[in-house]
Amino acid sequence: MFLRYTLGSYLPTLAAMLMTVSIACSIRAEELQIDVVGLFKDAAMLEINGERRLLREGERSKEGILLISADSLEALIELEGRRIPLTLTSQIGTRFKPPEHTIVTIGTDELGQYRTVGSINGRPVSFLVDTGANIVALNSAHAKSLGLNFEQGRRTRATTAGGMVDSWAVTLDSVQVGDIRVRNVRAAVLKGDFPGEILLGMSFLSNVEINESAGVLVLKGKL
Repeated sequence: MFLRYTLGSYLPTLAAMLMTVSIACSIRAEELQIDVVGLFKDAAMLEINGERRLLREGERSKEGILLISADSLEALIELEGRRIPLTLTSQIGTRFKPPEHTIVTIGTDELGQYRTVGSINGRPVSFLVDTGANIVALNSAHAKSLGLNFEQGRRTRATTAGGMVDSWAVTLDSVQVGDIRVRNVRAAVLKGDFPGEILLGMSFLSNVEINESAGVLVLKGKL
């Protein structure tokens, strides 16, 4: 179950989206489970052996976990004299069990829609998650800003709220959300200003496991 917390000034922005990553370690003959539930500027929400705590920079948990630094992308902790960066794809020492999956957690916005940040061909973009869209869709202005030679793609026609428009079928080298990256993703580029946001459709989403609970969308991909 995923729960939403109100954290005052530490409430994450779009770029500081919630993430979850698990690592397991053995410390003083005790199994210690650490889950990163939220990452914020100068703070991190950690779940330690099932108990959630908000640690600010310089604070140490009763288990001895010291938060050195944190931002929307990474938390740096110190444990038994070792400094360990916590991200979804951390390369962790031999005393730690690396995660089997990459997990990205996306909360709803004020309109009840799932928006997140990511990249197309390595360039940063914002996405509107749309499970009703068969493929990733973007307008011609988006495509030009990303340097896509979309007019070399297969030309078709698409129906929009404003009527029929020219469309080009293209293949994106990579689409990434958090640390989930999918290569060779089918997409459609529509002439004009529709869609207003880049739609993250099923040509990407079909490559991950999708779960939704209490206004939180969880994408799970294999490492």
